Amino acid sequence: MAHAQIALYAVVALVALALFFDFLNGFHDAANAIATVVSTGTLKPNQAVALAATCNFIAIWVFGTHVAATIGKGIVDPSIVDHYVVFGALIGAVCWNIITWYFGIPSSSSHALIGGIVGATIIKAGTGPLIWAGIGKTVAFIVISPLLGMLLGSMMMLIVSHVCFHAIPTKVDRWFRRLQIVSASAYSLGHGGNDAQKTIGIIWLLLITTGHVASDAPPPTWVIVACYSAIGFGTLFGGWRIVKTMGQGITKLKPYSAFCADSGGALTLYLASWLGIPVSTTHTITGAIVGVGSSRRFSAVRWGLAGKIVWAWVLTIPCSALIAAGAWWVGHHIL
Repeated sequence: MAHAQIALYAVVALVALALFFDFLNGFHDAANAIATVVSTGTLKPNQAVALAATCNFIAIWVFGTHVAATIGKGIVDPSIVDHYVVFGALIGAVCWNIITWYFGIPSSSSHALIGGIVGATIIKAGTGPLIWAGIGKTVAFIVISPLLGMLLGSMMMLIVSHVCFHAIPTKVDRWFRRLQIVSASAYSLGHGGNDAQKTIGIIWLLLITTGHVASDAPPPTWVIVACYSAIGFGTLFGGWRIVKTMGQGITKLKPYSAFCADSGGALTLYLASWLGIPVSTTHTITGAIVGVGSSRRFSAVRWGLAGKIVWAWVLTIPCSALIAAGAWWVGHHIL
């Protein structure tokens, strides 16, 4: 009985840690959804985060659990996962999020979690339990999602420029300040739909491996509601250190160009969520912003800053995996 109680307490503690990661995910990625609408002055910061948080939660009724299934069953063999693997994965993801938030670097919470799962699994059982098809699909979209965001953002920019070529600038500005609220809401909806599911997937994996949920059962409703609530609350608090980098650091945005960036990013996220691919919302919106800037002129993009952001993307999975491996060792040998 004592052993069963300890195991139950461990599951509860890990679920709480996963929800903290989800909160931190929303906190860290709030800038992705609100930076454009804040930097153009369309909404005040408190209005923007309230809008983004609401849309993050509403996504619960829009998207399925395809991405959660990829995280829960498509990255590593569930049979190898135990409390220590989940602990290591979450600590690796949380630590990397805090480090990148502190330095104002828009990195990927999603890839930090995947890196954490991979790192904790490898130190426990080697590379055998890794599911390379799922990992390969995820790694491929490290490149595809920003390129697709860039393509869609630049296409939106060209369409808007053509349609509004003869329009009065003040009228264009006024209309796109309204439309920007719609595009920022759409992007926030896509962020909630893709990112909240990653935490659903890790909790679902934990419950399956500990026998609390059957392997063929869907994620429990309370897990889904808790994860969407956590990411919504995290967004409500907002990671302001990253807003400046995303909003005006990469390129100067106006209401019409911010609308194009958010729309391109949102379309990319909807496609990825429908395909069940856990993509980085940070990569997606950064690509869309670069696409919008470069469609005006190549020099409009601060390529030096963009290069530093790309390096953070490259380092996210190996760094979070390394931290997770250390956390697994601590958890297995000391805790």
